[in-house]
Amino acid sequence: MPVTKAEQLIEQLGVHIDPELLDLALTHRSYAYENGQIPNNERLEFLGDAVLGVVVTEYLYTQFPDFPEGRLAKMRAAVVSSVSLAEVAREYELGGLIKLGKGELSTHGPDKSSILADTVEAIIGATFLTDAEAGRRLVATVFCPLVDEAARLGPGLDWKTSLQEASSAQGLGVPTYQVTSDGPAHARTFTAWVTLGDVAYPSAVGTSRKHAEQQAAQLAFEAISEDHA
Repeated sequence: MPVTKAEQLIEQLGVHIDPELLDLALTHRSYAYENGQIPNNERLEFLGDAVLGVVVTEYLYTQFPDFPEGRLAKMRAAVVSSVSLAEVAREYELGGLIKLGKGELSTHGPDKSSILADTVEAIIGATFLTDAEAGRRLVATVFCPLVDEAARLGPGLDWKTSLQEASSAQGLGVPTYQVTSDGPAHARTFTAWVTLGDVAYPSAVGTSRKHAEQQAAQLAFEAISEDHA
């Protein structure tokens, strides 16, 4: 009997998930709406978000006893962000498994970061309901290595915050961001640049407003760090 893609996913994750819960975790509200308002994955997403937060926070607290609360908060925010969750989803090729409505399918829904991130949280929730310890283990296996990576990033963990702290320390004022966008809705690109006082720093391009701003903040941070080296 051929192995289904859902079964392959479970094998990759290394956990057992109740088949009905897994199916629910993969059911987006757009699909549910078009199919008689059947249950969707939003409640599982709510649960998975909480489980993810608790396990990552516990790991941060125990593994980095010398880090101040502010740095721990930055690391947690980076690891549980929609960008990070979507990257995990793409790594496991999750997009093709999500049940989406026709509207979402026609607008590149299987690769939308928001949909991918929400589905990852729903799968965590489904795993936790199947076996609470397995749910915690899944988060630890997939996300704790990302925590370790975040610990090594330094300023790169959050370029916007790092830039604001550096510009304040150097008396340069508060960074302001300008953003423009271009292209069709399903493939829009964003261009952002930072201004400090009368100085505008090089622009950066990203696939989202947030990504473009982070990239622009990195360029400005590196520039003012070099100027004050």
